[in-house]
Amino acid sequence: MHSGQGFLTAQGGRLNKAKRAQIFSLLRQHNPAPTTELQYSGPFELLVAVILSAQATDVSVNKATAKLFRAATTPQQFIDLGVAGLKQYVKSIGLYNTKAENIIKTCHLLLRDHAGAVPANREALEKLPGVGRKTANVILNTAFGQPTIAVDTHIFRVSNRTGLAPGKNVLEVEQRLLKQVPAEYKKDAHHWLILHGRYTCTARKPKCEGCIIFELCEWGEKASFRDKQQ
Repeated sequence: MHSGQGFLTAQGGRLNKAKRAQIFSLLRQHNPAPTTELQYSGPFELLVAVILSAQATDVSVNKATAKLFRAATTPQQFIDLGVAGLKQYVKSIGLYNTKAENIIKTCHLLLRDHAGAVPANREALEKLPGVGRKTANVILNTAFGQPTIAVDTHIFRVSNRTGLAPGKNVLEVEQRLLKQVPAEYKKDAHHWLILHGRYTCTARKPKCEGCIIFELCEWGEKASFRDKQQ
């Protein structure tokens, strides 16, 4: 999953407690109220959008759901569309066949087991087709305000590169972040880190010159990248 990013994801040093707090303080100053870039209204639409977003960009998902959510916004309405009908709305998104099938199966389970509502606990969420640990974390955090951290490629890269929470796999990084992110920042940490990875600490050409946490970052390559950008 991460090997293609090569040396740019190599672990830097290990940040101490004070530096970790400073990083999140700066990220909060820069963006006091971070949120997902997926467009949705309510937990169910978010669930659909997150399932669709696997190995796809938020931009591509938003283009599809702009039309989809005008046609259906509840589990029953999705079931009425059926798999074939749903595919017509999401066929521009990668892996749309499997995603459409999983969403319709999920809708049936939501109606059968949860009165049509999205459950607010991990165990129930992970029983839904197309919902793994990362998706469950996104739902718990974004829809229900729980202090979970969903580690995707961006967060994995930022955590390792900066020394914020180095780990060999996404679960290790998640567990380290949950342990080390100060409590006051934990609820929004997921969004700050993913946005930082998406727009500043990018995979191949990180924008070190304009990075607000440059002085705190422990990445050994950062100076050379800043010099190239000046």
